[in-house]
Amino acid sequence: MGKLSTKSKISQASTVKAGSVKKGGIERSEPAAAAPVKDAGRSAGIDVGKAKLDSAIHNQSGVWADENDAAGWQAVVERFKAQGVTRVGMEASGGYERGIAQALRQAGFEVILHQPIQMRAFAKARLQRAKNDRIDAVLIAAFTAILGGRTHKPDPRLTALWDTLVHLEQIEADEARHKTRLEHCKDKRVRRMIEADIRRCRLQSGVEERRLRDHLKQYPDLAEKYELLFSIPGIGSRTAITLVIAMPELGTLSRERIAALAGLAPFDCDSGDSHGQRRIAGGRARVRKALYGAAVPAAHFWNPQLKAVYKRLITAGKTKKQAMVACARKLLIYANTVLARRSPWQEKTP
Repeated sequence: MGKLSTKSKISQASTVKAGSVKKGGIERSEPAAAAPVKDAGRSAGIDVGKAKLDSAIHNQSGVWADENDAAGWQAVVERFKAQGVTRVGMEASGGYERGIAQALRQAGFEVILHQPIQMRAFAKARLQRAKNDRIDAVLIAAFTAILGGRTHKPDPRLTALWDTLVHLEQIEADEARHKTRLEHCKDKRVRRMIEADIRRCRLQSGVEERRLRDHLKQYPDLAEKYELLFSIPGIGSRTAITLVIAMPELGTLSRERIAALAGLAPFDCDSGDSHGQRRIAGGRARVRKALYGAAVPAAHFWNPQLKAVYKRLITAGKTKKQAMVACARKLLIYANTVLARRSPWQEKTP
């Protein structure tokens, strides 16, 4: 993409008003947001930590610190209700935000999860170099008020499966590490131990995969999604499970948007007469990894259309990696189309 016009003005408002951090009835001076911003409804921001929540309300002095537990969540909810807050933003924080986000949604608040990269870019745009939890809470509140964001209310049926999916991936990673150790081990006793670990991981992964599949099949709509994805040559049970749980937007977005969401869309890198190499970036790593792993055998053995795409790109001079990424993107588009049409995969007749 080209550079931003030099006529674009970057806000120089990096100073913050003096506010106060309130904790246990004690107030102390702390920076808060400066420039008033017009927004619909009052917005607030929460900087989520493992043990603590720092919260701020846009255009209001004061940053509050609460414990990241049930009592702290209730305190935040009551405070925001009393202050007339309607929209709350926070960063995705590796799962530590799930409790407070659920409590806020149940209380009727609009909850927006921002990406950390957005907050870093916003801080740079405001020329703000100082960083701590309290400043981050003020920054998140300001960003939520100005830009808002996409609100996404997760499906509780899928949320309940998330930890199991992550656990399954960790077991698979353990198996891969054991195989690497086995390849370089010569001691027979140690090899027997490693082989036992590999068998244990395979058994556990099979149990967890069946658990996920059986849970999905309890619900007609999720079972239908699973079966439609499984009908695509190259998408096996394991990949279909990941797509159903980790990408519920499948079938509802355009092919361009769904590819960008998975991090499989090649982005321009041009400026003036310079034309850089297109690269994929961002998106959901879990989904991208699953699709790439499925595309490798599919493009060589299982899916005739992917085999044709791969052969055509290699013939055109693309590298094997470029061709395989394109096949992973094609596989995602096939999945998106099948779910959008709600009809199983059909081979093209010559």
